[in-house]
Amino acid sequence: MSAPQLIWFRNDLRLADQAAVAGAAKAGPVVALFVLDNEAPGHWRMGAAQRWWLHHSLASLGRDLAARGGRLLLRRGAAADVVPQVAAAIGAAAVHTLTHYEPWAKAQDATVARVAALKRYHGALLAPPASVLAGGGGRYRIFTPWWRKLQDQMPSAPPRPVPDLAFAEAPAGDELADWGLLPTRPDWSGGFGVWTPGEAGAAAQLARFLDVARDYDSGRNLPSQEGSSRLSPHLALGEISVRQVWHAVAEAVPAAAAEPYLRELGWRDFAANILDQFPDHGDVPGRAVFDSVAFRDAPDDLRAWQQGRTGYPIVDAGMRQLWATGWMHNRVRMIAASFLVKHLLIDWRQGERWFWDCLVDADLGANSLGWQWVMGSGVDSSPFNRIFAPVTQSAKFAAGDYIRRWVPELAGMRDADIHAPWEAEPMMLRAAGVTLGRSYPLPIVGHAEGRARALAAYAHAVE
Repeated sequence: MSAPQLIWFRNDLRLADQAAVAGAAKAGPVVALFVLDNEAPGHWRMGAAQRWWLHHSLASLGRDLAARGGRLLLRRGAAADVVPQVAAAIGAAAVHTLTHYEPWAKAQDATVARVAALKRYHGALLAPPASVLAGGGGRYRIFTPWWRKLQDQMPSAPPRPVPDLAFAEAPAGDELADWGLLPTRPDWSGGFGVWTPGEAGAAAQLARFLDVARDYDSGRNLPSQEGSSRLSPHLALGEISVRQVWHAVAEAVPAAAAEPYLRELGWRDFAANILDQFPDHGDVPGRAVFDSVAFRDAPDDLRAWQQGRTGYPIVDAGMRQLWATGWMHNRVRMIAASFLVKHLLIDWRQGERWFWDCLVDADLGANSLGWQWVMGSGVDSSPFNRIFAPVTQSAKFAAGDYIRRWVPELAGMRDADIHAPWEAEPMMLRAAGVTLGRSYPLPIVGHAEGRARALAAYAHAVE
């Protein structure tokens, strides 16, 4: 009988189109392992919202394995130590895992490879970052030429189904409930019921998205509509492969209509490409001049932003949606992030950390790239002087119903007034039951004032 093979799951919690699973299954009977490593990521330890998702995703993967006659072995500790220990305990011929590009994942791989036969497979992205190269062999730092070059490798090979699996005997492991991944006192996850973590939930969400995918280019910018794919948390934990999503959209939607969404999948790959080149991108500005920006130490303003009480309805709606559901509409993410770093002149890393803890789709590459893009500090980013005007953005993208959903104290306001209630006629405020400064806050900073302060701080930094 063939020697056992160890499958080391990380943020790739699926059986279909999972190259490490397929490689291990082909070589012999398998043991499936997930290690909860809270130490290796350092201050990028998985945030609270995503730990909620992880609990349910692991439970789903465990059920999928059990239905095939196996089980998911759970261990807690330093993965670089635990993985070789389990491999030795079962007499594994090899450890099979997907390649990931976070700095701690690279360090784990290097350590495990020194003491065990580690077989790494591509499968977390559309293409390995180092495979998308410029004509001279260099790495891209700008998205548009990188995206054009990626097309040389697209479409990728079709996704593969779940392979036949035989299971080897696994040692004892931890109980998922003992890991304390779910919130208890208080349980703030009541609104997370909008999600169905796991591989089956990811497939169902993809099917729902395909019904509206042809209108993605317009719908994605309208927070009051369901135009987003809502696949990001499933992709972040690897419950569905990006290749599966690409092929499904490309086959179901005409090419011109599909391109805007496929481009977003490319942006996810590009974020990993930047992180692969700049492992500290989550902490260090891509442009040195931003080290000199004099950010404000303003804990009250930061708290108002976190709690969704800035007095700007579109910002507050987004921040409350984030807290309630672990997710925020992408257009609103940009508006809320810009408001923090430009209007309030608060360090982008404080916003990045808050998103990291609150997002069920937290991804180091995408999160850091997004925040540095908004700040203007990334190697590929928007100019600093591009400052989103919250009121203009809110009206342009018809956010009235979105605001009514997440800022219910403004639910009675007309579309004409809801984006900037402080500009509404007193009689309109009374009719809507709104008392500014009491039932809903006044703006904590004026748009012109915040913009001028931000531009002055940047001008001083570049002197």
